[in-house]
Amino acid sequence: MSDQEILNKLRDTVVTQDISGCTAAAKEALEAGMSAFDAINGGLSPGMKIVGDKYELGELYLPHIMMSAKAMDGAMAILAPELEKDKTGENVGTAITFVQQGDIHEIGHRLVSIMLGVNGFDIVDLGVDVQNERIIAEIKELKGKKILLAGSALMTTSMMGQKDTMEALENEGLRDSVKVMFGGAPVSEKWVKEIKADATARNAADAARIAVKLMK
Repeated sequence: MSDQEILNKLRDTVVTQDISGCTAAAKEALEAGMSAFDAINGGLSPGMKIVGDKYELGELYLPHIMMSAKAMDGAMAILAPELEKDKTGENVGTAITFVQQGDIHEIGHRLVSIMLGVNGFDIVDLGVDVQNERIIAEIKELKGKKILLAGSALMTTSMMGQKDTMEALENEGLRDSVKVMFGGAPVSEKWVKEIKADATARNAADAARIAVKLMK
């Protein structure tokens, strides 16, 4: 089986919520000599994107999202230890990662947190359905450190909360002390510019690359 066929299998098992199949495909990728990074970037991430798009279109529902997340977790249990071997020794800052208030869909959030950690960030994972008050409190707790705020939203409704987060940062006088990235299926470059955040990314690997660049 070619590398692309293995990547397609990883992608499709996430989309179809095939838990055992996703784990098997991850093992197959490593046995074929593929890097964990390539398996995530070329297989799991495209699968996540399809899941997010289908949810937004009403073709998938919360139970499907949860099962896709379980499928991805099975693959990550195989791939994450391999990623850790390539972890950079240089600390580039602290990333506060979270899913926007009103949203409990963490499938992309988990991957971004892992990829940021592998690329030199200390991770403060606030989890899902996070209120702005908690975000502000965490930033104040980390005062003096280089901070990246990395938030995600899978729904258009929760995406609107990203604007509220930016306003909260301004109101608290914290905007200039943090870099802010937002991601998720409905998030676009246009939206990020509109709310005056710093960046967005197409996938978890792209998020890590952009995040490191932001902190320089």
